[in-house]
Amino acid sequence: MNQPDAISHKPAHEGRHPKALYILFFTEMWERFAYYLMVGILLLYMIDTKTGGKGFDQRVGADIVGSFIALVYLTPFIGGLIADRYFGYTKSIFLGGSLMAAGYLCLSLPGNTAMFISLSMIIVGNGFFKPNISTLLGIIYNREDLRPLKDNAYNIFYMGINIGAFVCNFVAAYLRNKYGWGYAFAAAGVGLIIGLIILGSSLKNKEIKGADVKKPIQPEDMPLSKIFSYVFLPAIIAAVIGWFVPTKILGSSIMGSQANDAFIFACLPIIAFYVSLWVKAKGQDKKGIGALLFIFAIAIAFWTIYNQNSTGLTLWAEKHTDRVASPTTAKITGAIFPMQRVTDTLRLVNKQDQYMRDAKDENGQIVKEMGPDPYFVNVPKEQWPNGQEVKLTNTELFQSINPLFIVVLTLIFVPFFSWLRSKGKEPTTASKFGMAMFISGLSALVMVFAIMSVPSIYTHKASPIWLWLTYFVFTISEIFLSPMGLSFVSKLAPARLTALMMGGWFRSTSISGKVAGVMTGFWDDFTDKKMFFLILVVAAFIGGILIYARIKSLNEIVREKTGSA
Repeated sequence: MNQPDAISHKPAHEGRHPKALYILFFTEMWERFAYYLMVGILLLYMIDTKTGGKGFDQRVGADIVGSFIALVYLTPFIGGLIADRYFGYTKSIFLGGSLMAAGYLCLSLPGNTAMFISLSMIIVGNGFFKPNISTLLGIIYNREDLRPLKDNAYNIFYMGINIGAFVCNFVAAYLRNKYGWGYAFAAAGVGLIIGLIILGSSLKNKEIKGADVKKPIQPEDMPLSKIFSYVFLPAIIAAVIGWFVPTKILGSSIMGSQANDAFIFACLPIIAFYVSLWVKAKGQDKKGIGALLFIFAIAIAFWTIYNQNSTGLTLWAEKHTDRVASPTTAKITGAIFPMQRVTDTLRLVNKQDQYMRDAKDENGQIVKEMGPDPYFVNVPKEQWPNGQEVKLTNTELFQSINPLFIVVLTLIFVPFFSWLRSKGKEPTTASKFGMAMFISGLSALVMVFAIMSVPSIYTHKASPIWLWLTYFVFTISEIFLSPMGLSFVSKLAPARLTALMMGGWFRSTSISGKVAGVMTGFWDDFTDKKMFFLILVVAAFIGGILIYARIKSLNEIVREKTGSA
């Protein structure tokens, strides 16, 4: 097995990061730029009927987006294992990046077949790219002289992720407004290619070369063939059963669509496999695996709230948020963004407040008739522009709020936790996890108040300040929890099962993506939208209560495994 500490390099100057950090920083920044640009507009593209989108029913669009997010978080598990044992890290990163770039570029092609093939390439590519660039960075900082800088290095690396996630939505808005959806998706592909060029031009960097290793399979490792036969093959069979059987027997799907049924069925043998690991384990391994499965189950509620960013909150921003730009904002932004009718970042609504829509005549035939622009469906008529130009902020720009707060609040909380650590008062890993659950629930509660802030969301639009507030609150919970999951796995997983348990963490994230999509698919069925968000509040609060109900045992298990909580 490779020993990262044995890599031959001159010691780094104290406090100085190696050049490799900044190479990986910019590579990851461009990759996240590409991913968040695409996923930020994916649902909008699916349901758009006016500017060249797919025009799918809202439930179908949410189903596709939820399935995509679920699968994106599933493939890193297998991609990481293949890189560890066979390909190495840089080769896997290039393979994954190339597949994703091709997928983004092909999303600009017409036709549903091209779209689904493109999404599949992105899903597979992400599996090879996402886990391995982080692993490469970790190996570099396993060197003895760099270990004290490791936490700081990951903070810098995380900043790159969020810079890319912040900038991308402005690029998406500009391109889809001026040129169309295809150009926005193509920009994601170009961004990823830039990231690969940065990495490719630096492959001779000694830190990257030294860390790009393969780890031979150890006796305690579970071979890929066994993982496939025990985990993935049963999941595939169950998915096929879930796709066909419920509709054949019941006449309709159980979870709203065949895709949802297939996904739920596929989860069952995977869950059973992880439970079997706990049943068969003994001693400290049994305690560690049990604690991890407990954490994974609770984390589903957290990540479901997180994934509302690309699903439920996207619909809220599109349909229920007042996006009319103030005259000052319109003037400033108008100098940057093109002003085109209906499709602009500062969107020009038809001066007659009209657009052509499909309607049925008395014979049931589809005819064209004039109607108000969809934006004004839930705006009192006395607030219509009466022939004046109205400029609207693009929906996807709201998705830049979370990465903006990540950058700002990380600069506050990282030093704060360091200060608490120096005083011996830093919360334990389990305590941070529990806090994060309650805080994430509060972020969903903010949206309940957003709904209550207007007489009715069917006749009035809510202030955009509510989205700013819910993202602010949630970002605090993200800073508390996001690193904690990986920390729990590294602390509690038996050595022979570390990769499998890391896959379990990704699996909980994957399930939550699908749950978020399913919930959003039923958005219109929630006549009282407060219930949509209250479900999330209750789930998160229950998760927090369960964590604190077991806080002593969780802290004790971590202490027994690592010597510290």
